Amino acid sequence: MDLDAYFDAELDEHDAVAAATRALKADFIRLAEVCERAINGGNKLVFFGNGGSAGDAQHLATELVCRYKVNRRALPAIAFTTDTSLLTAAANDFGYESVFARQVEALCRSGDVAIGITTSGQSPNVTVALEAARDMGVVPAALTGKDGGTLVGLADPLLIVPSNTTARIQEMHITLGQMLCDVLEQRCA
Repeated sequence: MDLDAYFDAELDEHDAVAAATRALKADFIRLAEVCERAINGGNKLVFFGNGGSAGDAQHLATELVCRYKVNRRALPAIAFTTDTSLLTAAANDFGYESVFARQVEALCRSGDVAIGITTSGQSPNVTVALEAARDMGVVPAALTGKDGGTLVGLADPLLIVPSNTTARIQEMHITLGQMLCDVLEQRCA
């Protein structure tokens, strides 16, 4: 492996995906407005995903509850990926596909925003949770990549990072997520 060439190729691919992600501006603005309206209306945001996307869900919820750049009031956000007792009980009793939907059912109300994060758009538990959200009047939103998978036609707003590479999709998810936190911190605090 030529580390010099590898380094350049990785950053070149990152730069290309970041540039292509600019096409998501209208979708990002819509997501920011939906989230701002929810928070300013007394509702909350919930985040969920698997693996690295679970980490992103936790990261983004924490930025909103604690702080992103400035000290301000706590903004209402929850990561559905942190309660191991709930996750393992729901997976055991109802199947892994239900672990986020059960939390949507228990903890969300009409006007909240459910934000599923999945690089492939094919995570059954994210899809089932967003279907439950939609049926309850919770806004079903998502960050994904590739072709959007099962989330196309379900999640709205839907931000599909234009890449098939998991690492590049995850990089854009955290970038878009932190941009969302910044907007909400400025407009809802």
